[in-house]
Amino acid sequence: MNILITGGAGYIGSHVLKALLKRGEHEVTIIDNLSKGSQIALQTLKKVGKFKFINVNLEDDLNKIFAEGKFDAIIHFAAFIEVAESVANPLKYYLNNTANVAGILNYCQKYGVNKFIFSSTAAVYGEPDTPEVTELSHTNPINPYGYSKLMSERIIKDYAVANASFKFAILRYFNVAGADEEGFIGQNYPNATHLIKVAVQTALGKREQMAIFGDDYATKDGTCIRDYIHVSDLADAHLAALNFIDKNESEIFNVGYGRGFSVKEVIEATKRVSGVDFNVINSPRRAGDPAMLIANSNKLRELTNWTPKRENLELIIKTALEWEKKI
Repeated sequence: MNILITGGAGYIGSHVLKALLKRGEHEVTIIDNLSKGSQIALQTLKKVGKFKFINVNLEDDLNKIFAEGKFDAIIHFAAFIEVAESVANPLKYYLNNTANVAGILNYCQKYGVNKFIFSSTAAVYGEPDTPEVTELSHTNPINPYGYSKLMSERIIKDYAVANASFKFAILRYFNVAGADEEGFIGQNYPNATHLIKVAVQTALGKREQMAIFGDDYATKDGTCIRDYIHVSDLADAHLAALNFIDKNESEIFNVGYGRGFSVKEVIEATKRVSGVDFNVINSPRRAGDPAMLIANSNKLRELTNWTPKRENLELIIKTALEWEKKI
């Protein structure tokens, strides 16, 4: 296929790009404005395979890109992802995350692009009633970021109803972490708030200390429990989903391992892997943090034969640590 990746210079997008290049079966074009993505990541991946990169905003006129590209499929990543920022500046999120999905689908309609993989999030579930969620669990976001993604999902589904030829896969990510095992790429996102990223930065002395936000939750050790997935396994899930909709109908998939670790467990594992007993302080709870959020990803495993290869917390931390040393 001829594939367009929006936001392909970003953390997850660049790992999907690498996975596609490794397969060597597709032509790939990347569009990214590099506001969050990494030019260095793209330069590095040129060693893996050939692709085309266009520096452009999604709000720009993309007619020439679509007309010349003759794309068969789009993998759409380009979005803002900071929950706190979405609360402070919701219009930024609705304009970039939601309105741009409608804009991209308009190009799909105009140029006959009928396969669409969408980067969604577990934030669409909000604070679920059960610790483990399936794709049928109630969606009730608790911040504009989650709503911007859920509204995007609705737009995609409505367009698919109107266009019988159009097929999509919506991937709801849980907690993505780690870095490419070969050390080519990793997370460069500025001011990252992801737990494992923060923990390895603290272990390496890039931060003086890190905080546990709440230790009085109804969990085994009082701290929040999350489902952590290695970014390269997530990348493989995108390829599996693309292959699936090539032969089957549209689907929504949770992407996680189905096993949770507490904040304290992640911190202790990071100390073991790094060999550093770094400073950790207790801070008040953050608004909107559910006690436990774990993916039931049985549908993805059963329908697409996706089999994760890096289902190990210490491996995830080790790859994140090695990447952090490099940068």
